[in-house]
This record gives sequence, C-alpha cells and structure tokens, in this order.
Amino acid sequence: MNFGLGSVFCSFFVVSYFINKYVLSVLKFTYPTLFQGWQTFIGALLLLVSGKLGWVEISSIPRAAALAWLPGSALFVGNIYAGSRALSRLPIPFFFTLHNASEVISFLILKVTQRERMSWMKIFSVNMLLASAINLPIHDPQFDPGGYVWALIHIFCVGAYRVFQKKTSHLSDLEQQYINYVFSVLLLTFAAHPTGDLFGALDFPFLMSYQFHSGCCASALLGFFLLLATVKLRSALPLEHCGVWVFLAKVLTTGLSPLVFQIEVNPETLCCILCSLGGEALLVYSEKA
Repeated sequence: MNFGLGSVFCSFFVVSYFINKYVLSVLKFTYPTLFQGWQTFIGALLLLVSGKLGWVEISSIPRAAALAWLPGSALFVGNIYAGSRALSRLPIPFFFTLHNASEVISFLILKVTQRERMSWMKIFSVNMLLASAINLPIHDPQFDPGGYVWALIHIFCVGAYRVFQKKTSHLSDLEQQYINYVFSVLLLTFAAHPTGDLFGALDFPFLMSYQFHSGCCASALLGFFLLLATVKLRSALPLEHCGVWVFLAKVLTTGLSPLVFQIEVNPETLCCILCSLGGEALLVYSEKA
C-alpha cells in the first residue's frame, strides 16, 4: 500500500514538473501571475467541490485562524511566483539544486529564533546543500543572473514557509492550502496588470494553440492531484518516510529531465547536482536517525 501510494506521488511529481517546465520554457509562457493564478484558481475550485462532495475533509475555517495563516499564504505566493520565474530560466536539475538550499534558510531561522540543537549529521548535510547552491552559478556555462535571483527569492520563501508551517498553524494541510489558493488567486489577479503579464499574454504566439491549452489544463490538474497525493502520503507515513519519497521523486525528475529537455552540464555543475542530492539524502537519513 505504501509503495503504491509512494509510486503515485512520484509519478504526479515528475509529470507535474515536466508539464510546468514545458509550458514555461519550451512554449515560453513566462507570465507567472497568469500561469500561477490559473493553477491556484483551479486548485481552489477543485478543493471546494471535493470538500462539498465529501471526497476530502475541509472543515469550516475560523476567521481568526485564516487571518493568522495569511503570512504563510504570502510566503506561498512568493514561493510559486519566484519558482515559476526560476524554473522558466533554469534546467530542472539546477532548479532542484538551488531549491534544496531552502533547508539552509529553515535551519538558520530555527537556529536563531528557536535555538534548536541540531545533530552533526544534519549540520553537515545542510553545509553540503549550501556549498552546492553557491558553486552552481559559478560553474554554470549558461549563467543566467535573472534565473538565479528568482531562485534566491524562491529559496527564502520556501525555507521561511516551512518554518512558519511547522510552528504556527493548527489547520490541516488541505485547509492551509485552500487559504493559500484563495489568497493567491486574489493577489495574482490584482498583480496581473501592474506586472504587464495581462497585456503581454495577449501577444503570446501560442495563445490559441492546442499545446498551450492542453499544457495549462494538465498543469492545473496535476498540481491538484499532486497536492492530494502529498497529503495522503503525509497522513499514511511518518514524516521522515515521506522525506524518502520526496527525495526519490526529485532523483527521478532530475535523472529523466535530460531525456526530455535540452540541458548543458559540465563536470563542475554535475558535481554540484550530485553533491546536493547527497546532502539531501543525508538530511533525510538524519531525520530518521
């Protein structure tokens, strides 16, 4: 049962990232307020319908709890917006190498605010993740400063969100995500005009193409199914075991991405990718130990 659930999670994870990368990089739809706004709108709609039909459990959310969660929703918007920008410019293995450095942000926040004691193994793994992220742009043969700046913002938002989620809310994962979706739709809708995405998308060459519409629909549906698979995985397995499946999903996505997308890698950047995966594996092991 756990193997089947983990396999479903990995499948949705891999295909979801590939579809998003296809729309963002191959079709070059680099309008994240619209792309992420569409995804979060469909996610909120499907969560609402699923809750009404009794397929998922979403309780009535108290206003005070929703307001207390808004800082987390703001970090979530920063995460998906900057993540889209970064993923559109960087290869998937590079994106994951940088994304993994969000553990460093979480580590530093907890160290400063909570003074949590960390094992030597966790400290070593976090340093591996940090070293990989620092050295990657130095040796990247196709260095894109914009991609790395957006990745840096994404890293901070993911790391801070992880800590906020751990320390703040008593809401369920689905309730948190429902608030995130609604807040994202509202904020991204209002931001579409000031950022120029609304008018820029009107000149998008693939706007009426089958590839664009099918890719956007698939990305929204897969994002929702990935959310359900993630929540189911967390409810069925201990947190440290969930980390193993997330790690395996990243390894599969990283390993398969060169077969789908063109990636230029040299020995130095390959070492960064492998070092990051090794650091994440050690981090997962340290959580189990």
